[in-house]
This record gives sequence, C-alpha cells and structure tokens, in this order.
Amino acid sequence: MERTLIKDLKDNIGKEVLLKGWIQELRNLSKIKFLILRDRTGDMQTLAFKGDTEEESFNALDDFTKESVVEIIGTPKENKTSHWGIEVMIKNIKMVSLSEVPHPIDNSDKSQTNIDKRIDYRFLDTRNLKKQAIFKIRSKIVKIVGTYLESNEFTNIQTPKMTTIGVESGADLFTVDYFGTPIYLSQSPQIYKQMFVVGGFERVYEIAPVFRAEKSHTTRHLTEFTGVDFEMAFIKDEIELMNFVEEMLVDLLTKLKEECSSELELLGVEHKIPEDIPRITMGEAKALLAEKGKKYTEEDDLDPEGEKLLGEIVKEKYGSEFVFLTNFPFAVRPFYCMKSEADSNGTKSFDLLFNGVEIATGTQREHQLDVLEKQAKGKGLDLDKMPEYKDLFKYGCPPHGGVGFGLDRITQRLLKLDNIREAVLLPRDPERMSP
Repeated sequence: MERTLIKDLKDNIGKEVLLKGWIQELRNLSKIKFLILRDRTGDMQTLAFKGDTEEESFNALDDFTKESVVEIIGTPKENKTSHWGIEVMIKNIKMVSLSEVPHPIDNSDKSQTNIDKRIDYRFLDTRNLKKQAIFKIRSKIVKIVGTYLESNEFTNIQTPKMTTIGVESGADLFTVDYFGTPIYLSQSPQIYKQMFVVGGFERVYEIAPVFRAEKSHTTRHLTEFTGVDFEMAFIKDEIELMNFVEEMLVDLLTKLKEECSSELELLGVEHKIPEDIPRITMGEAKALLAEKGKKYTEEDDLDPEGEKLLGEIVKEKYGSEFVFLTNFPFAVRPFYCMKSEADSNGTKSFDLLFNGVEIATGTQREHQLDVLEKQAKGKGLDLDKMPEYKDLFKYGCPPHGGVGFGLDRITQRLLKLDNIREAVLLPRDPERMSP
C-alpha cells in the first residue's frame, strides 16, 4: 500500500490508507485510545477501538511513547465535531522506532523550554509544525528571491568563503590557519560581486554564508548569517537600486501570501503589501527623531534605539512597515560608497528598515579609480595594499551598485519572531559553536 500524507486524507474518506509519522499525543480511555499523528504536512487525530482495531495493535498502544515513529493502516471518516473535520479509525498500527522518555525538551506549542536548550535539540524542536512553518517560509523566500533575480537576468555566482581579500578593516574577520598561512572567513561577497560585474556578467547575485567576528549579544546579530547579495552594472544612481529592491520586495510578499498561506496562517502572520515605500534622508530622519527627544549629530549613524523609534514614526506618519533611509554621511559609510553630488558630506547609499530594524543596505559604488584612491586615503586606507581590489578599476569599470540583505533578519521580521536565532536552524553566536 502506498503512503498517504495527512494533507490528502480529505480526498480519501472511506478508503483504507497507510499513514506514517510521529506520535504527537496519546490518550488512553480503556476501550478507546486516541493518538494524534504528525507528518510533514500536518497532524490528525486517529482512534483505536477495542473490538474494531486488531487486538495486538490495540494492546500495544499501552507501551507506545510520544515522538515514536509509527505506521498506521486505517480509514478516514468525517466528524464535524472534530477539530480536523475528519478522524482516522485505526485498523492496525506498527511501531517503527520507539522514542525514549522523558524527552530533553518540550516541543509542544505550550513549551517553556528556553531557546538555547531547544537549539541543542533542534531536530526535536522542528517536529513542532509551527517551527517547521518558519523554515518552510524561509525556504520559499530563497526560492522566490532567486527566481526574481534570475528573471531579471542576474547570474548566480559562488564566491570563496576563505579569502585573503579584504576591503575594510580586518577587525571583524575570523582568522583561519590555511596550511600555515593566515587567511579569513569572508565577511562579504562584495569584492567578488564587483569583480564579476566588471567581468562582463553585469548582474550577479549570491545567497550564501557571511561571517562576522563581532561579540554582539543581541536578538538581531549572529556571527554567521546568510546574505542575499546582488550587484548591478550600468545603473544611473542609487534610486535605481531602491526601485529594484522595492519591486523585489513586493514580488516576495505577494508570492509568499500565495505559496505559504497555510504556514502564515499557522503562525498568525499577516503583512500589508507596500504600494510605495517612503524614502527619507538621514537629515529628515534625525529631525523627526529630534522631535521625539532622540538627537544625533550631523555625522552620526542611527543606533538600534533610533531605528526602532523611526520605525514607529514612519508607521504612524506614512502607514508603512518599511522605509528607505537615504543619504548616509560619508563619515559612517565605507570608502567605496559614491558621494552625493547634492551633499558633499552625503553618499549615494541607503538602508531598508522593516518595522524599525535594518534588513538591507545598498549603495552606488565609486567606479573611478582616482576618486576611489582619494576616498580610501581619507579613511586612512592605502589601495596599493589591496592590489586585487585596485585592479578591478584599471581596465574599464562600469558604474555599478549593490545591495546586501540579511535572510535571517528578513525571516525574523516577517514572522515577528523575538530572536533572530528562531529564524536560523543552527545559529552561530559568540557562545554557540554546536550542534
């Protein structure tokens, strides 16, 4: 007999089916025994009746434990009083793998197990259908964004994660012993993206790990995260980048509603698809924040508290969960950002905030070598010490720009999760190196 998935039971009312999965709940009322079975598609109540279920199977249920793997042969029947609208009458049940008890964590919806313990036993934690929903949605985000980029003629590239190339200070790089030579885990694929934009592909993207050796103990930082990075050649300005990001975001939210409706419903998440994402300069943002008592100097960047407050202001003022923050001061941006023509202290760069948290950063890069050298020198850097990077601009470099999203942060903010580690299967932070 072929296996039937729980999601397909409604199409098999009155037919004998074979179910396979984990025991989620067990209740024994002597002459009737209830078993809630769970597979990757959902859960379902199944019932064993004394006299109807094979005697050996009926008696064996007394020794079964939660989270054991079983096979059930039974018949689905309608039951309008049931939470599911149907239930399965067990004919016989076979134990495939008996689970030890007690379990190291509680993976039920009522669990009080802290997140660190749940991550230690993530393979048990993700048997909970709500936890699975998080990662099914995350998987769809990768698919939808990748499809959108491919449809806009981007080429997917894979860049090294062990490298000697660094554009900025190496302070937040992990050092690796490479056969006696120190190299680093990549903190960004940016140089390689630029390399192959210059290499003639014009549009490239990568979805891959990124490493930051920063001892940040927050609900929004990790030492290893997944970046969604893309680079575009022959752009006019940073506005073109923002327009593209906005279109991509609308496409993502629209398709998620179509392709993940059941998972979003299970998690109780709903978002309004933006029509026009507000765009405000850093100067305008600081003026709005000053009205609320949060003040910054002209060259300051916003701190997390300021971003959160700005998100609240934007939601009230514009009715938007998203905002583009533009024209960052050159003092707080890397040397390779193109400066603004209208503001000598500003840059053609932006952040995208989602409910008060930065989820993406983008900029038009400076592509003229003489200007780039001058800007690097102003930051105390010597491009002659970065020959692989300097070479990119010697042999014909088009105007270009790029954007980096944090997949983990997008997932966290989209699903309204309290901690970014909830959005990563096996997160890495300053204290966690396993499993």
